[in-house]
Amino acid sequence: MLIYLLKFSACLAIFMVFYKLLLERENMHHFKRYYLLAALLLSISVPLVTFIQYVEPMAVESTIPYSQDGIVYSEGEELRTATNYTSLIICSLYGLGVFVFGLKFSLNLLKILKRIKQNPKLKNQSFIYVLLSDLITPHTFFDYIFLNKQTYESQKIPQEVFIHEQTHAEQKHSFDVLLIELLQIVFWFNPLIYCIKKDIKLNHEFLADQAVLKNGIQSSAYQNLLLTFSSNVGEPKLANAINYSSIKKRFTVMNTHTSKQKIWLRSFLLLPLVALTLYGFSETKTIEKRIDDDIIKLEPILSTKEINAVNDTQVKVIQEKATAEEVAEYNKLANYYNSQFKDQQLIKLSDLKRLNVIYAKMSKDQKANAEPFPNFPPPPPPPLPAGLKESPQVVQMHDLPPPPPIPANATEQQKKKYQIAIDNYNSQKQGYIYKHKNKDGKIVDVIVVPDPNEMPPPPPPPRSPLDHVKEMAKK
Repeated sequence: MLIYLLKFSACLAIFMVFYKLLLERENMHHFKRYYLLAALLLSISVPLVTFIQYVEPMAVESTIPYSQDGIVYSEGEELRTATNYTSLIICSLYGLGVFVFGLKFSLNLLKILKRIKQNPKLKNQSFIYVLLSDLITPHTFFDYIFLNKQTYESQKIPQEVFIHEQTHAEQKHSFDVLLIELLQIVFWFNPLIYCIKKDIKLNHEFLADQAVLKNGIQSSAYQNLLLTFSSNVGEPKLANAINYSSIKKRFTVMNTHTSKQKIWLRSFLLLPLVALTLYGFSETKTIEKRIDDDIIKLEPILSTKEINAVNDTQVKVIQEKATAEEVAEYNKLANYYNSQFKDQQLIKLSDLKRLNVIYAKMSKDQKANAEPFPNFPPPPPPPLPAGLKESPQVVQMHDLPPPPPIPANATEQQKKKYQIAIDNYNSQKQGYIYKHKNKDGKIVDVIVVPDPNEMPPPPPPPRSPLDHVKEMAKK
């Protein structure tokens, strides 16, 4: 996510620099309007573009590395991951900002809708004049033009102001404003959003000024009129209004003439600019071609039952790229086991098997960007046949004592647990220890333990004579 935001900011910065240097002061306002909107959309989408490059597959042999001392295998231990407090704090701050800016947007929108609903309205062709008793600057929201009621009824509003505001309504400038306001909610932390928002609104004023001058109004007279009607009085943030802060730049642009040659030249310069952003901020992924004959050998990671039946089996898996969900699952498991202390590890055989399967599917790029494969020992060997006490693989075998018989006074739930323990013992599903030489050449004990949930419960306490008396009293 952080990489995407950095690419988005860099891409938008390039488009904004191009606009400030070559476009802003030129009299090509319709082109600039679509340029600014396209700059926003391209900055959002270009970092998401992925070009895929296919290469010939390579056979990969996946093996499990050796481990350190104190390794414990378990089939019933739940995975516990450490909490990343830094990510939690950043996500909380971002969510708070989205909430605040979303609330601000909603309140501004409700304020405009409330003004439309609660004040008198006059329809003039395709425009609706909303007459307010407040002393306001004329402003527009879609087809609604907000005017001071007293000034309108006394006919003190010049025709130039009507043309200016009607241009905002005709050209649907409110769509642009709503788009940038919604993007501001998502990217509230990015200062470039506020810069391009200001440029979009200022270009709307350029367009409206251009429409007024095309109606035969003298620029000097219109400029004096703007100074009269402009003010710094706050207007709704979602509306287009005459504002004093941009007057000087608007006066400069009014007197600027841009030739067709300049327009064509700047248009052609956009092609290498877009190509530069695509090349610099898109992503390229290398994918190996899938060929059925290209397979890899994978050493098995087996459950306890499979260990008792199979030894030294190689599982062949067709080489293919792992999915995003599988990579996320692998990173979660690998991060958990890599973060454990080296002198005390508890390993689920099912997790170990799953890690090896996903790792075999992953491409070179996925492996390079993923968590390192945990340093596990090979899977434990199966128990020795009856009567055999030692072999090259197993130096010592601890035979566990059988579980106790089911007590007569055990509850139904306790009886079920006792029966599970007895069945597991009869099926040779029991813990044992075997010797293993790690990568340093040191002989260590590897402990295989059964599921803790399958261990028999503690026997119930013996019955006392007092318990017998209490039962007789109840009867």
